[in-house]
Amino acid sequence: MSLLRLKAYFVGIDLGTGSTKAVATDELGNTIYTTQQHYPTITSDIAFNEQDVSLIWQAFKTCLNDVIAHFEQSPTAVSFSSAMHSIMPLDANGNPLTNAMIWSDARSGEIAQSLRESVNGENLYRTTGTAIYAMSPLCKIMWLRENRPELFAATYKFISIKEYIWYKLFGVYEVDHSIASATGMFDILQRTWYPKALELAAINATQLSVAVSTTYIRRITNGSFPGIAEETAFVIGASDGCCANLGGNAIRPGVGALTIGTSGAVRVGSNKPAYNYKAMTFNYLLNEQTFICGGAVNNGGAAIDWLLKDFLGLEPVSGVAYNQLFKTIKLIRAGSEGLVFLPYLYAERAPVWDAKSSGAFLNIRPKHTQAHFLRAALEGVCFALNDVLNAVEESSSKVNEIVASGGFISSPVWVQILADITGKKLVLQEGGDSSALGAIYLAMEALGIDIAPILAKADAEAKTINPNQDAHQTYTRVFAVYRQLYADVRSAMHKLHDLDL
Repeated sequence: MSLLRLKAYFVGIDLGTGSTKAVATDELGNTIYTTQQHYPTITSDIAFNEQDVSLIWQAFKTCLNDVIAHFEQSPTAVSFSSAMHSIMPLDANGNPLTNAMIWSDARSGEIAQSLRESVNGENLYRTTGTAIYAMSPLCKIMWLRENRPELFAATYKFISIKEYIWYKLFGVYEVDHSIASATGMFDILQRTWYPKALELAAINATQLSVAVSTTYIRRITNGSFPGIAEETAFVIGASDGCCANLGGNAIRPGVGALTIGTSGAVRVGSNKPAYNYKAMTFNYLLNEQTFICGGAVNNGGAAIDWLLKDFLGLEPVSGVAYNQLFKTIKLIRAGSEGLVFLPYLYAERAPVWDAKSSGAFLNIRPKHTQAHFLRAALEGVCFALNDVLNAVEESSSKVNEIVASGGFISSPVWVQILADITGKKLVLQEGGDSSALGAIYLAMEALGIDIAPILAKADAEAKTINPNQDAHQTYTRVFAVYRQLYADVRSAMHKLHDLDL
């Protein structure tokens, strides 16, 4: 049953790694409807990760049609958030020549390492704001050139998943500054494609989309999307990380954003880039005035899922075993009685940037139970994000408060562990997807709507978690050991990786 006819409503579409989600709000920013469509990742080994964009296009259409049918009227605006770092080649007719290589595709790891260690590496990083790693579309294009030369030669355009959805809607190749700033090919200060990066990729600017601001608007004027009125504004929006900061009002001084989903990230807002070449913190554009600076890790919820399903053999059908185990770990003291987890199961991005890294439990003793292993895993993921947080603070400014979002906030024990490890007050982003909400706020700004009252209301209603200072002191000691462990075992990780057993 549809709601009463609204004066106005706004839709944020988040094109995620595992699903597309649509969130609808009223003009006061209240979430009034959500819908979601899932799709698989195509993988043959840990380095190969692709997605079929036709499934994402169908998921997008299904979500938007679901929203329109629910309200029985066209939205005021539709705006986009999207996962970063995807790339795929198209022919001259706009047809994909392959699936999209997504952020977790690591086939270009050796190319990235060579580029990172080159004399031009730091200049490339400082100009583009993107860490030089296998996730970078620049490195993926270089890999395609070296390993799929016929495909590379046949390519008319290299675009991201978000650009493909925009192309299907409007028949034009356009990319927002936010997604462009995560390609490794965009000059984040000049806001134009960077010639030296294009030279490395052996492409020209015409093979990429035209870069536009994150509040850029188009409208459907030919009735090609049933149910959408001509006055509905389609706002191109930004990347999911940048949108999440805006959605959680984490663009103020001293406030950071932390997200744990499949992966994880720490981000702060700044009026200028915050460079840290050793940790290679990123600097992406939210809008003309704001950079979102931070770092991402590969191993968030994915590492915990592996532990629960494959290591501990728990089936999530009913969730009973999960819930019981999570209750049990509350009885384990901070620090898991000396059991430490390096959560690099799927290699790692910030701050180690090592495609050959792997997961490890250290200091296993007979006293350690299932509950110890799960608590140590949760602590390990939080240690990894705290490592990124320290790098961000070193290159920007101190963070006093963290807006936390993602599926992990439904676990009180995990949230408390994060607060205790970081020593920061957490503000929980509940009641809506922060990336989709950020996309909606960009749409409102594009239409001249003041979002300050909406953000202030959300801040006033948010739930907060404070750290336990005794636990924080314990974690500070353990974290010092955690930071040293990677350096201690790095050589062994690489030797085992190269054995290819």
